[in-house]
Amino acid sequence: MTAEVTAIRPSFTGDVPFQEASLDIWDKKYRLKDKHGNPVDESIGDTYRRVARALADVEVPEKREHWFERFLWALENGAIPAGRIMSNAGAQEHKPATSTINCTVSARIKDSMDGILSAVHAAGLTLKAGCGIGYEFSTLRPKGAFVSGAGAYTSGPLPFMDIFDKACFTISSAGGRRGAQMGTFDIGHPDVIEFIRAKREDGRLRQFNLSCLITRDFMEAVKNDDDWDLVFPASRADIEAGESIVYRRIPNAREAGYEVNEDGLTPCRVYKTVKARRLWDVIMSSTYDYAEPGFILIDEVNRMNNNWFCEEIRATNP
Repeated sequence: MTAEVTAIRPSFTGDVPFQEASLDIWDKKYRLKDKHGNPVDESIGDTYRRVARALADVEVPEKREHWFERFLWALENGAIPAGRIMSNAGAQEHKPATSTINCTVSARIKDSMDGILSAVHAAGLTLKAGCGIGYEFSTLRPKGAFVSGAGAYTSGPLPFMDIFDKACFTISSAGGRRGAQMGTFDIGHPDVIEFIRAKREDGRLRQFNLSCLITRDFMEAVKNDDDWDLVFPASRADIEAGESIVYRRIPNAREAGYEVNEDGLTPCRVYKTVKARRLWDVIMSSTYDYAEPGFILIDEVNRMNNNWFCEEIRATNP
């Protein structure tokens, strides 16, 4: 830490001074600097005033000073906005393409090459702006599924996740801040075991947090030591070929172009059947060894979602 930074003290009088680590974090992550690395914010007080001014300036002109004073008081007395607000609010002159939004969630990744590459493009622009982003990857068909348009078999969701991972690493390296991504994956997808074990491979998906989307049905299967089918929405060719078919409720099935019967269920091809407790043990051992994946009780998330009438949540921010 430079002598210049260690000499800076808070702009308010309080009983607890900033620690040197706090000043170092402010200097490296939140202090506004020009393109040559010279400080624009001479003190933490300048950072507070920059942020407070940016927040207040969205008000009508006659109320801006009123709210500037109150935002500044809040910052000086312990309010800590999200990191991108502290870093980017009021900084348009020096970094106009950045955002004050910390974290976002991607739109549904469509199961097509165009859909995947469009999502990579959107993710790249989001990461460039300094935002983190989350996605669900179990919308993509499993490894070995036939792609009629290409006349070939797909490599599955995980290799496509590698593309997002490398894009995030490259963009965050250019921007000087580590990118943040969240990848979620349905517990009933045929490639879920590969997803769970992904970080056992050295260097893989290191720009991601990972979480499984856990359902009530799966937890009941674990409790009862039942079998658990790993499935993906069936194509018309799967059905006509006599593949093993079960009916499941698939989130956003109609929007994805899958068949849906009068009960709201979609025919799904069974790729594999495993013991639910065995799958649970794979999650627990990977979490113990690598702290990944986490799990999201997605039924409960949607049960408590205030926007239940217009959306179904399938991913979270990082």
